[in-house]
Amino acid sequence: MNQRLHRLASGVLLPGFAGTRAPAWLARRIEAGLGGVVLFGRNVVDDAQVAALTAELRAARDGVLVAIDEEGGDVTRLDARRGSAVPGSYALGAVDDADLTRAVAAGIGARLAGCGITVNLAPCADLSLTLDDPIIGVRSFGADPALAARHVAAFVAGVQSTGVASCAKHFPGHGAATADSHTELPELPRTPAQLRDTELVPFRAAVRAGVRAVMTGHLVVPEWGPEPATLNPCAIGVLRDEIGFTGTVITDALDMKAVSGSAGMADGAVRALVAGVDGLCVGGEFTEEATVTWLADALVAAVVAGQLPEDRLAEAAKRVADLGAAPAAVSGHDPELGRLAAERALRVRGRLDLPRPPLVVDLVVPPTIAVGDVPWGLGAHLAELIPDVEVLRTERASAEQVASAAAGRPVIVVTRDAHRHPAARDLVESLASIGLNLVHLETGVPGPDLGATARIDTHGGARVCLRAAAERVAAAVRSEQPISEGT
Repeated sequence: MNQRLHRLASGVLLPGFAGTRAPAWLARRIEAGLGGVVLFGRNVVDDAQVAALTAELRAARDGVLVAIDEEGGDVTRLDARRGSAVPGSYALGAVDDADLTRAVAAGIGARLAGCGITVNLAPCADLSLTLDDPIIGVRSFGADPALAARHVAAFVAGVQSTGVASCAKHFPGHGAATADSHTELPELPRTPAQLRDTELVPFRAAVRAGVRAVMTGHLVVPEWGPEPATLNPCAIGVLRDEIGFTGTVITDALDMKAVSGSAGMADGAVRALVAGVDGLCVGGEFTEEATVTWLADALVAAVVAGQLPEDRLAEAAKRVADLGAAPAAVSGHDPELGRLAAERALRVRGRLDLPRPPLVVDLVVPPTIAVGDVPWGLGAHLAELIPDVEVLRTERASAEQVASAAAGRPVIVVTRDAHRHPAARDLVESLASIGLNLVHLETGVPGPDLGATARIDTHGGARVCLRAAAERVAAAVRSEQPISEGT
């Protein structure tokens, strides 16, 4: 076997793995040239443990790339067990203070640097262009291209000020899609001209800000051809030639159904490299050594068969290696900044009339694959502040059940994207129609008014966003006077 080709093929692979220590097979593969790894919540206990894990990885080979999705807000890996200490992009966009966004991102970067992470797979440069979008939502800075561009650039600058590379995603932009690429292949109903004027604006801002990596989305733009952007030379050509990006292009996970369910992982890996992509993410669930061997062998076979030029593989491996330098630990992680940002993002409309402790109905819906099983809900936070609060945590309830449980108390119904979940929407509307003193607290993208007495929008489900909302509600209960707000 050609050792050089196998080392190059290994050098473009970025697998996930199971466990909070480096498995023996992974250490062997890193020593043999594996490009890097992607960490997920399953790999994290706390910051000290992550720092020890990355040190183990570097003991196998200094310069290995270590990436993580630390967007802040709903998508967090470092805080997957308790919820993020900083609000996400949509909340920061609602505040619209680019200096604040830069400071929050610098805090994230400082924390990642201390953990030995080299690449943050964030921010989302996607726009929130339809309420039917099932996967981006509050991970976006908003719908306005200019606003999103300001904050994408600020986030990139903040993260990279700490020595951690930022990766803007999911090129060319997922926000107009109504399908989730984790489970199917979305088609963007957009022309190239529409993309240039809208979706690509934040990506251009990221490139101007010096972003070191861009992640492709598994999205079909019909006028670019039938292949998703990850496998599409036309899409990568727009990123390289039109936008001028010269850094490392990384795929979204190739085991997502948008690629694995059509092209297949091995064929998709080859086609992505031929298209101009550099780093290949695999193993969103987990990866075994056999998968790494299989993919590396497929890449070597493609080179031998003349399907994949060796110089293209070598170029890709070098670009991945360029992101492997470990940042020096830096100061700058302010644990109070996230709380202050979440408070600024909170919006209250209508009349908060809470003369007695309310019944909180945390209406649970399944989280997206990107978010995962991260703690969510208002009830636990408010119960710490107001001891007599009643909490009902449920996936489904009728208006009659809620009214009976309330027994005359005010009711706060907490939802995540109620506009996308008919049962949640119907419950809020039914409770409003029977005349309850009702507060609707929405933690997703704000949808239509559903008739509640008051509406609170947190613009995200992060722990700090829910805590900020709990403190606002607690203040209203303690005051025993109606509070009217319209911010």
